[in-house]
Amino acid sequence: MANLNGWTKAASISIGICLLVLGICSPMRAQDPPAYEVDAAWPKPLPNNWIMGQVGGMAVDKNNHIWVLQRPSSNVKDDLGLDEKVSMCCTSAPPVLEFDGQGNLVKSWGGPGNGYDWPATEHSIFVDQIGDVWITGNGAKDRQAIKFTNDGKFILEIGHPSAAPMDNADSTMLGRPAGIEVDEKAHEVYIADGYLNRRIIVFDSGTGTFKRMWGAYGNPPSNTNLTPYNPADPPSQLFRNPVHCVHLSRDGFVYVCDRVNNRIQAFTKEGKFVKEIFVRKETIGMGSAYDLAFSRDEGQKYLLVADGEDNVIWIVHRSDGAIVGTFGHAGRNAGQFHHVHDIVEDSNGNLYTGEVETGRRIQKFALVHGNAAH
Repeated sequence: MANLNGWTKAASISIGICLLVLGICSPMRAQDPPAYEVDAAWPKPLPNNWIMGQVGGMAVDKNNHIWVLQRPSSNVKDDLGLDEKVSMCCTSAPPVLEFDGQGNLVKSWGGPGNGYDWPATEHSIFVDQIGDVWITGNGAKDRQAIKFTNDGKFILEIGHPSAAPMDNADSTMLGRPAGIEVDEKAHEVYIADGYLNRRIIVFDSGTGTFKRMWGAYGNPPSNTNLTPYNPADPPSQLFRNPVHCVHLSRDGFVYVCDRVNNRIQAFTKEGKFVKEIFVRKETIGMGSAYDLAFSRDEGQKYLLVADGEDNVIWIVHRSDGAIVGTFGHAGRNAGQFHHVHDIVEDSNGNLYTGEVETGRRIQKFALVHGNAAH
């Protein structure tokens, strides 16, 4: 009887914790969709009267530090009272900002320099396992991706600025590139290319040598003009601009955000089409498939999809594309979004988001339950 009473007390405590923390009385299950709670105290205020502009890209490194690529030029006169000598604050922060897990700024750098072409409009950032930092830009003449050391020393540039028109057959330069990710074992860098070209293109991550490229459904990239997106039309056989994100799953597939087509397409690393997932297909405007992160369970059961038009995060079954949850809402309070553009995840399953347009902020969403971290 003593053991039974002890079990009863333990069960009561467990249920009580469940009620207090989660607001429910059923036990957590590892297969449940993940749930998150906004951490309104993250990040800490920036030093030096700095202010952040639009957040083009975000990344998480092996130390669970959060890297932000922001757009100083997106700040307007009202933001820059210190520069304008009319008020105590503010001045634009450097483009690259590194935060620790507590939200403290630990490093900052970036901008034009000798030997490389800094992008006119900062877009995406990725930090590889060595600690090197990759950056893309989607300005009108941005046709390059750049690799730096962890403290901002130039290493490699792929492509170069140009005013040339779209050319999906040209592998020597990019087309206003967006998302970027490195396959560490294969020494390859994947680029979602982008706001001008409509393709995935892969280079050697050490030398910048071109390896391969492909378009929607694994077909050769095409320059064919497209009519505006219409949700009533059959699925487009081509990517639309922008091809916005590229991410690699643990099981070796390449996931691509075809933003305005409201879909995510999955491929083998060689570019063979595997499947597609539609995310609120009826969305028009700028589209629903901005960026994605994989859930932290061993099988990466869920996709967390940032939707900058509807201003929500969709929780989607990776296996069949079923939408099983959502969080967020259009707005400017903590936990809401105004044009959410980026989403990344640390090794504990916490999510971090960045906003463009006039959102111009980053937010942390702490993992509450339902998503086993490894």
